Amino acid sequence: MWFGLTGRNASGKTTVVDWLVENGYDAASCSDSIRTHLRNQGMDINRDNLIAGGRELRAAHGPGILAEMLRDTHQDAPNLVIDSIRTPAEVEALRQRPDFRLIEIHASREVRWARLQSRGRDGDPLDWETFVAQEEAELVAADDSGQALEATAELADIVIINDDDSESLRDALELLLRPAES
Repeated sequence: MWFGLTGRNASGKTTVVDWLVENGYDAASCSDSIRTHLRNQGMDINRDNLIAGGRELRAAHGPGILAEMLRDTHQDAPNLVIDSIRTPAEVEALRQRPDFRLIEIHASREVRWARLQSRGRDGDPLDWETFVAQEEAELVAADDSGQALEATAELADIVIINDDDSESLRDALELLLRPAES
């Protein structure tokens, strides 16, 4: 089974990836291709550069390129979780596999802001206004090379509401895998 993850900043996607890896899944991220691209250009890997690099790759090679690269690279992986799916074209590329399911990890803006403040990652916004502005810029793509989190979330096969703690999220994931393994 292949799972793809979409969701807004600090929604809990990394926790889901970690849990699936603990349960035998390989992990990849659409951002992996962007990171490689940025390293090849001698650029810092930070949120702004990842967004710009993703736009550049999508503009040059099509809106599904990041997922296409992962799909081809990991084609023999029986169980894979792919993080950072941000466009409908990436979902379409991965749906070429009959065992692919898209999961949206959803959490309220206030919960995500609190998580973001406590995790302290480089590149995370330091004030509420910047957090909201960054999020709004990622919701709807201005063109095929931009992020489209709203349209991508609408394609989700499964939605997990993650407004509680990580233990509640892990309980939801236990339920998710139970049918897949039967």
